[in-house]
Amino acid sequence: MTRSLDIWWNGRVVGQLTQNQYGELGFAYGSQWLSDDQTQPLSASLPKREEPFSRRECRPFFSGLLPEDRQRDAAAQALGVSRANDFALLDRLGGDVAGALQLLPPGETQTALTLDQRPTPLDEAGLIRVLDALPARPLLAGEEGLRLSLAGAQSKVPVVLMDGAVALPAPGQPTTHILKPPILRFSATTENEAFVMRLAANIGLDVAPIEPRHVRDRTFLLVQRYDRAMGDDGTVRRIHQEDFCQALGVPPETKYASEGGPTFKDCFALLRRIAARPAVDVLKLLDAVIFNVIVGNADAHGKNFSILYGTDGPRLAPLYDLLATVAYPELSPTFAMKIGKRATLAELDAKGWAAFAADAGLGLPLIRRRVGQISQGVLEKATTVAAELSRPELDTAALESFAEMICDRAARCAETVAGAAR
Repeated sequence: MTRSLDIWWNGRVVGQLTQNQYGELGFAYGSQWLSDDQTQPLSASLPKREEPFSRRECRPFFSGLLPEDRQRDAAAQALGVSRANDFALLDRLGGDVAGALQLLPPGETQTALTLDQRPTPLDEAGLIRVLDALPARPLLAGEEGLRLSLAGAQSKVPVVLMDGAVALPAPGQPTTHILKPPILRFSATTENEAFVMRLAANIGLDVAPIEPRHVRDRTFLLVQRYDRAMGDDGTVRRIHQEDFCQALGVPPETKYASEGGPTFKDCFALLRRIAARPAVDVLKLLDAVIFNVIVGNADAHGKNFSILYGTDGPRLAPLYDLLATVAYPELSPTFAMKIGKRATLAELDAKGWAAFAADAGLGLPLIRRRVGQISQGVLEKATTVAAELSRPELDTAALESFAEMICDRAARCAETVAGAAR
């Protein structure tokens, strides 16, 4: 027997995701979606066509909507389904995903919230309950009324705000923020991500707004979703997006370049191919690459960059999940995507930057200039950003340590590129 889910995009059915009796996924666009010249494809890797897409073709996009690694394992266990069953996971989690889509059972339609459907505000006890539940039940999988999914290997849950307070969404309600508890295995990850994200914003990079919060003795990070738009009347509209792995047809389990995932050469080529203003977005991606090198974010893989499909056409989405991973010796310092065949900052020399320039299709003088400018911006802003974030409920010593470490890396990066120019 074939099972199906309708793919909804802002009140219209795009097509159907199916699973046949052998467990194979398939996707086909609906005839009305195909006949409308104004409709867009779900993904750069799934162009509009009448012929159905095979599992190999459609799985990278749809599996890319789901949590990964241990988060996927725990969610599947909480739901009582196989971790390998993408369809079953999407059936139970696909009510609110990244981008504009909702995956709903046949016969169920997108509906506006009724008066008796209200978000569930979380008081202190409620927030503690959610923070305690997330390790065993990622995305609160299985909780009645919630069908929420986000990609990634880190614990998180989509939420809404009510007068500034965190709340769980009503069934089908678009979420507006992402609540991220600290990573239990490592110290001060809330402070780390808050500092790196704020530092990026302070030197002019386009990043998702964040706010570190606390409840009792617990910290968490609140990230504003860039794939949601608030109307003047308070209604929330979903905006479509996809990460680079989805756009390039790469399954999430091979997201790292060393495993066959996207390289920076692939990423720059993707922007040149689909961005509405490729010159602008290519430079934004360049700045993101340089910033990640400086702060020591070695985990900047293909799923940590996205395309946002707004009213002005496809563009590089604001940056997210920026963490100075080199602060934790247990994690590999090797870049998820090599910079000119160089795997770490220590290896990144003049020849490395020159090779990267060739991969990115950019002039080496431009790259040298941006490395110097971003390094200088980090050196000027890091201490101030750490001070602005400091408060009793956060680890001030950790913030100061992150600032010192990143300033040292910025100075070394500037020296390397200055030496390359001589």
